[in-house]
Amino acid sequence: MSYKILLVSSAFYPEISPRSFRATELAKEFHRQGHEVTVITRSRSFNYDSFLNDYTFKLKFWSENKLPLIPNFSNSFLHVFSRVLMRLLLMLFEYPAIEEMFKVKNALKKESGYDILISFAVPFPVHWGVAWSRKRKHQIAPVWIADCGDPYMGNRLDSFKKLFYFGYIEKWFCKKANFITIPVESAKPAYYKQFHHKIKIIPQGFNFNLNQLQLPFTKNDIPEFAYAGGFLVGIRDPRLLLNYLSEIEKPFRFYVYTNQLNILQEYIPVLKDKLIVSNFIERDELMKKLSKMDFLVNFDNNTQLNVPSKLIDYAITGRPVLNVGKDLIKDDVIDFLNGYYDKRMKLPNPEQYHISRVSLKFLELVKEKF
Repeated sequence: MSYKILLVSSAFYPEISPRSFRATELAKEFHRQGHEVTVITRSRSFNYDSFLNDYTFKLKFWSENKLPLIPNFSNSFLHVFSRVLMRLLLMLFEYPAIEEMFKVKNALKKESGYDILISFAVPFPVHWGVAWSRKRKHQIAPVWIADCGDPYMGNRLDSFKKLFYFGYIEKWFCKKANFITIPVESAKPAYYKQFHHKIKIIPQGFNFNLNQLQLPFTKNDIPEFAYAGGFLVGIRDPRLLLNYLSEIEKPFRFYVYTNQLNILQEYIPVLKDKLIVSNFIERDELMKKLSKMDFLVNFDNNTQLNVPSKLIDYAITGRPVLNVGKDLIKDDVIDFLNGYYDKRMKLPNPEQYHISRVSLKFLELVKEKF
């Protein structure tokens, strides 16, 4: 059966982020399956002509955000002032992402006749905009799936809790959504119990070929390992490992792919050519590089409410993973550097993350609704 599907997401190709991968991979897979797909996303300075030659679904945009970003000053006093101001605006108003609630509402005014509507967060104002737009006489689609990569009110990774009144907004959109999808069962307690019956577990999905990525591995002459992703100081923090690596005389190469280069700056002159730092790269290129590493590194969130999607990529490559928690186990680091992986992180079967399987889980919710 063919469906008419509307996807609403702030993040989309070519952005490199878990939410962008989520929306983009689903759009491409639904299109491959023969469904009529429309994607509404924020306007960005990118030419989609080549992309749409391969995937001929409809792509619509809401206008660029106009709320000004708070500048980051070099002056120490102004720098502190700007950081405090940014935090206050975020805490009080979900600024600047709050603007997307209005953008989404306006973008959906004339949209109707779909079978399925799937919206993606973060940012959560995307869900709020859908909830505001969706009324009894303007359903847009009979089934609305609100997909959440991380919790909102129940998020434990942010250093500041959301203010109480955002709880009313979360309950409002959860009440209006038919289903709430989250990537892991362990995150369910981070959502209000009154909506647990609406929650469905659908993991992140990618299009991959294990036969191409999990080729016979050739050990590197010098131990090579890598980490790909962001950091959270005090939680998903690389400094414990980097401090210890700075003491080790054994040769190695640690590749880090991140958009938070500032956290690593002090270690570059210390580790020199042992630490190779790069900004984010295209996922296909990254996967090829990760599959050639002796092992991979995960900095643990130290909570089951937020599970990093990078672990899916790690599982797909088939390489052993060193999990670094809040208490660094130095013996484990040495074992990995010496090629002993008995303490490797246990990862699930990657086949469950193939986009062909993940997309069907979304479509099964339509049958469940009716």
